Amino acid sequence: MPTPTSDQPQDLSDWVKAQARDIGFDLARITPASSLRTQNQHERLTQYLDNDHHGTMDWMATRVTQRADPQTLWPDANSVIMLGLSYAPDHDPLPALERKDNGTISVYARGADYHDLIKKKLKRLARALVERAAQIDQSCDVKVFVDTAPVMEKPLGAAAGLGWQGKHTNLVSRDLGNWFFLGAIYTSLSLTPDDAEIDHCGSCSACQDICPTNAFPAPYQLDARRCISYLTIEHKGQIDHEFRPLMGNRIYGCDDCLAICPWNKFASTAREAKLFARPELNAPQLSDLVQLDDATFRDVFRGSPIKRVGRDRFVRNVLIAIGNSGQAAYVSQITPLLDDGAAIVRGMTIWALRQLTDDTTLTALRVAHQTREADPSVLDEWTTAPSPQR
Repeated sequence: MPTPTSDQPQDLSDWVKAQARDIGFDLARITPASSLRTQNQHERLTQYLDNDHHGTMDWMATRVTQRADPQTLWPDANSVIMLGLSYAPDHDPLPALERKDNGTISVYARGADYHDLIKKKLKRLARALVERAAQIDQSCDVKVFVDTAPVMEKPLGAAAGLGWQGKHTNLVSRDLGNWFFLGAIYTSLSLTPDDAEIDHCGSCSACQDICPTNAFPAPYQLDARRCISYLTIEHKGQIDHEFRPLMGNRIYGCDDCLAICPWNKFASTAREAKLFARPELNAPQLSDLVQLDDATFRDVFRGSPIKRVGRDRFVRNVLIAIGNSGQAAYVSQITPLLDDGAAIVRGMTIWALRQLTDDTTLTALRVAHQTREADPSVLDEWTTAPSPQR
């Protein structure tokens, strides 16, 4: 085999991986833009949607063909450069679930918004690739993606060899465990691809067994409608009664299936300082969070992915955690939220009060508030409370 020269794909592939590491990515590998076709991803995605496992995430049902085939999204794409960036914590996040007066925020959301951080790195790498290709007289077009388009990052990451999709459906790396973000660069260049990674889950079922809501109907399948991450982040309405007690103090996301994975023993703490947890987001006090109005919420979570859910949904989650705390001391603090402007806040306030106070107090509150309530979902919450005494 001839030694690669500067105008051969192998040389350019090695160069872009080295550049990726210099820019700060922990993983960089390449797959053909056609690779998802051989994985039957279109059929898998269609089956997922047909089972309604996507819940209210209607955006997943749009542009299905483009999502399952990069060359349908962008016909000029020949290669996909998949990048991984570690956000591995320096501690086990699971013990925090026992701190009932504190909220638990998913590890990935405790630092800077990864969308902004990764996109900047992707753009820097893409520009460098275009410039490098021009130096060796190759035409190069690029597009960068990080959760912003119909791109199936996890199957593409598996095809490129970053890792394999574990039984919890997340990507697992032998080097980083499952604590890493993904980004993608589509390019018109025909780069030398890497081999896909094989599945190393074996007989382990730890991620399935630990799920508090049984969100996995089978290994390698996720029903988002039962997933606490989906419920606390994507779901916009009232959360079903079945799941509220199971959420514990999880107020944004859930890390249980990630944290329990034995492959995390090989993961070193994240290098990117902007992803380190902000002190105020490490087990914050529920009593502080439930008082947030819209302006304060936006100020506290400026530059954080949490800001995307908005104050109302976030406080809804906090109220569920308060209801699960077993602490009657919260009653006087949350009672004023029965008059909150958001129906999902008023509804979850009723539920939290029902967990923390006696029937007599709850009946008095119902008499005072139910007659002036117009929202059907909130009235449903009052209906499940004790009837006024006569």
